[in-house]
Amino acid sequence: MTTTSPPEPTGRLVPAPDADDNHNHNHDGPAYDLVLTRTLPGSLADAWASVTEPDRTARWFGRWEGVGAVGETIRIQLDFEEGTPWTEAQIAECAAPHRLRVVTVDDAGSWDLAIDLAPSEKGPDRTELRFVMHRVDPAAVGEVGPGWEYYLDQLLAALTGADLPDFGDYFPAQRAYYADQGAAV
Repeated sequence: MTTTSPPEPTGRLVPAPDADDNHNHNHDGPAYDLVLTRTLPGSLADAWASVTEPDRTARWFGRWEGVGAVGETIRIQLDFEEGTPWTEAQIAECAAPHRLRVVTVDDAGSWDLAIDLAPSEKGPDRTELRFVMHRVDPAAVGEVGPGWEYYLDQLLAALTGADLPDFGDYFPAQRAYYADQGAAV
């Protein structure tokens, strides 16, 4: 673990605008999305490659195999999780180079995840990333929010050549920030 102060969490739990009947698939009650953003260095094309090409995703999240097309199911090896397990994700949307949405179903439940990319107003060599975990259980956001902060900071490190962050700097340090948001809804 590093001796620097833990990274500041940035994610927000917001009412889900696109929930069918405004109910979550993983819990009873209104639906909420977990939203995190980052400004990435580099072009939109480079950011897209970093979130869609297997050799690039391996640098910050995990490698994947299969056919990368809407409706297809890919296998992702979670290289930064204990035991580097594999999970499956169905590609629900892919609008290069702006939007990728996948749905995973495993022992952890169903996760509906989207990444939206857009050119940044901060400069020509910057890209805005918006990550959304759709219909997250507010009671569980304290457990999952820090992980997404960690993965998005890993993406930043992979793009800049910086050292990869230590998960211990994110969890449990950021748990209360997210749990408080979950308790408030």
